[in-house]
Amino acid sequence: MLSTLLLLLPVISPTLTWIPAEDWESGNVTSSVGVLGECLCHVYLPDTTFPADRLQHMQEVSKDLIQEVQIQMNKINTHEEKLESYLGALKELLERVSMLGTSADDYVKLDFELLRVELREFESLVSQLKDSFNSSSPLFDSLYTEIRNMTLIVNQLESYDKSNLEVIRIEFVKLQKKLEECQKDQEFSKPDIGNCNNTGIMRLSKPIVGQLNSHLQTGYIYGGWGKDSKPVKGSESMYFYSGYSSTYTSQFYFYSDYKNLLLMKSSRYVGLQAGYRGVGNNYVIYGNSIYYQRESPFSMGKFNLSSGGYDSRVIPSATLDFSYSYSTYQNLDFAADEKGLWVMYASEESKGKIAVAKIDEKGFGIEKVWNTAAYKQMTGNAFMACGVMYATRAVDMNTEEIYYSFDTRNGEEKNLSIRFPKFQETYSSLDYNPTDQLLYMYNNGYYVSYYVKFNMA
Repeated sequence: MLSTLLLLLPVISPTLTWIPAEDWESGNVTSSVGVLGECLCHVYLPDTTFPADRLQHMQEVSKDLIQEVQIQMNKINTHEEKLESYLGALKELLERVSMLGTSADDYVKLDFELLRVELREFESLVSQLKDSFNSSSPLFDSLYTEIRNMTLIVNQLESYDKSNLEVIRIEFVKLQKKLEECQKDQEFSKPDIGNCNNTGIMRLSKPIVGQLNSHLQTGYIYGGWGKDSKPVKGSESMYFYSGYSSTYTSQFYFYSDYKNLLLMKSSRYVGLQAGYRGVGNNYVIYGNSIYYQRESPFSMGKFNLSSGGYDSRVIPSATLDFSYSYSTYQNLDFAADEKGLWVMYASEESKGKIAVAKIDEKGFGIEKVWNTAAYKQMTGNAFMACGVMYATRAVDMNTEEIYYSFDTRNGEEKNLSIRFPKFQETYSSLDYNPTDQLLYMYNNGYYVSYYVKFNMA
């Protein structure tokens, strides 16, 4: 019986090494009948060794990947826990703000400032978490929304008590002054006012951030601020501000000094009359007159703050087709420096490159025009200092650079790379003032300025 079973079983020998069936050749499989009449099957396989070392390597890599995934999952859980904690703390802070709003007598003088400090700390923590997390999350959006809402509530509550508001503003001005002193580097401490015996700008200081505009409107991203570049007697310390949510120009506010600018205590308001209003935000005040881009007809506009009189002049070659890269309608850019009053624009003849024109102060006409190689639409803004035009452009969201200069004294052009940080990404006006050698920027609704360092000859 046993032999019978053996006859029925195929014999396969020797030990098999597996290879894909499609790689077999017909000659590798044969069959025959044994001496006892049994069926014999012979399979010949190539001598291929299984790659056990590669399998082991794959297993080790897989193990490392699993560990890395676990580490990242732990990080996610940690960040989520922190975000939940901050969100809970913000809700507690919101309850405190709500309690303050129940009565105008429930808070003390420092409450508002303490709340603001805490809000800024929260915002900083959230930003750090977001950077380390390198991602976005609904919790981040929720936290930022809570911070914005609470800031608005604090601003509204301030209006309930004018005396406390005044105390906070005065303290803010003191802190701002200290900040300016800290930011003012030793090399910028002794500007040589009026001296143009230099070979150009060497560098700019870190930005000095005053505050949000006097309207306290984050949407008022278009505008300008600064000082009279040729002040009349008695107005040497005067500051001005104009801002709105569009590029239209119609309102100017004047402040007796920098302190009152920050305290939002205007000493004078000027509204341009219908028919004389402007557009574009690259205006200057020079000799107690506002020089601006008149909307209709498109021309240079002038408003005399002393007499209240209006004047305008058309520049035939100037066109509305070319504006600075940050916003539209920045077609006529007025500037003032140690050499006088200027206007910069582009024309069809210049093929979009900036032309610099010297303005005759008395006749309000054009004395002379210089053509530069700076394309206006690739330029963020431009300004004049010591008769030299400087053009800027963006390097990235946080950095700007002066990339080009043109000297009207000798026609010399230079390619530059003088980089300086921005407080916000975009800005609508940039003007140098010869009375203090400061560069004034209206940076997305904020008052920002820079000390200018010249390379003295």
